[in-house]
Amino acid sequence: MGFLNRPEQKSTNPTSKFMEWKSNNKSFSYYDKENKQKVEVKLPLTFLVLEEYHTIKGFSDADQTGIYANEILQISAEEFEVKTFKGRMIAKGVYADIKQSVNAGGGNYHKSIYAVTKEGDLINICFKGAAVSKWSKFTEKGAWKRLKDEWVTIEDAEDHQKGMVAYSTPNFKFNTSLTDYEFKIVEAKAKELEGYMDGYLTKETSVKEEEPVLAGNLENLPF
Repeated sequence: MGFLNRPEQKSTNPTSKFMEWKSNNKSFSYYDKENKQKVEVKLPLTFLVLEEYHTIKGFSDADQTGIYANEILQISAEEFEVKTFKGRMIAKGVYADIKQSVNAGGGNYHKSIYAVTKEGDLINICFKGAAVSKWSKFTEKGAWKRLKDEWVTIEDAEDHQKGMVAYSTPNFKFNTSLTDYEFKIVEAKAKELEGYMDGYLTKETSVKEEEPVLAGNLENLPF
């Protein structure tokens, strides 16, 4: 045992569910690794935001497999490493410089939000396309300051039409403020996530475990 107090390096992401918005169902879903199946999470969903990141996801027609990237905090300053699950590098660099190559390769920007649910679960919520714009409008004009103290609830969704494509975006609204009891639960989960992220952000992109992805370049759709 040494004299220096080093923080414990957590190699496994403590997040219990990685959820994505499913436009057609107006609900969320996540991949259950243990049972190897998609699980639907119906509305309402209530959560407290811990931190927001930027990432890239998609599907590579060339490799017939999913696309992933590292998560970053500052999209204008930090570099993405965008790869397929077969290990091929699609692009590396600041998003503004690689966006065209990423889109051509089948990838698209995603907003990655780490949050805690009312039940005390640490989750990740991933949005793309119009859902990202909806979230940005919800948190603009100083509303983002309320995210540190107030629950956010999604009870329903808004229907949209773009040409022949129908899709939906979640409706966000602020709920109640945290109670002292809820604050302690959220604080504990935040420290757990922080312990993992401190190590993650200092490392290069790691190889992620692939989850089933529908074939075809679906990421260009607005939902």
